[in-house]
Amino acid sequence: MTQAKAVTVPPKADPGMSPEEMKAFVRRHFEDFINRKDSNAALRNFTPDILDHDEPYGAANGNEILKTMIEGIYAKWPDIHVTVEDAVSERDMVIVRNHWRFTDPATGKPMEFQGFVQWRFAKGKICERWATLTQPTEVAAESGWR
Repeated sequence: MTQAKAVTVPPKADPGMSPEEMKAFVRRHFEDFINRKDSNAALRNFTPDILDHDEPYGAANGNEILKTMIEGIYAKWPDIHVTVEDAVSERDMVIVRNHWRFTDPATGKPMEFQGFVQWRFAKGKICERWATLTQPTEVAAESGWR
């Protein structure tokens, strides 16, 4: 039987920015981390002990884990792109609604999925993440994407 990885919740701290600044930070993060394929944004924007509750292989701590995870996404879907549709911020949290698009490497068809991501901030960086995503579906031809 495999033992579950121990995870720790980063301590609460002043977020280090206003709610509006946190929303702008998250928008820049998505632009760099996803759209510009800058995996080092994980090291700049996340605390070293970030807790990702919804990392693909289970909850995990560490910005290096997220850097490695996104590099795998870049390899799998080189044209992945995210649009932040909405962002709401309160106290030390930001919640965003996103629209993701990529090309399925097996079929060459344009695909999309959507989701919500909640980020918690401490000391000017993201220290905790939760995410809910829909299953990828084929993009409707009339959408004009691609």
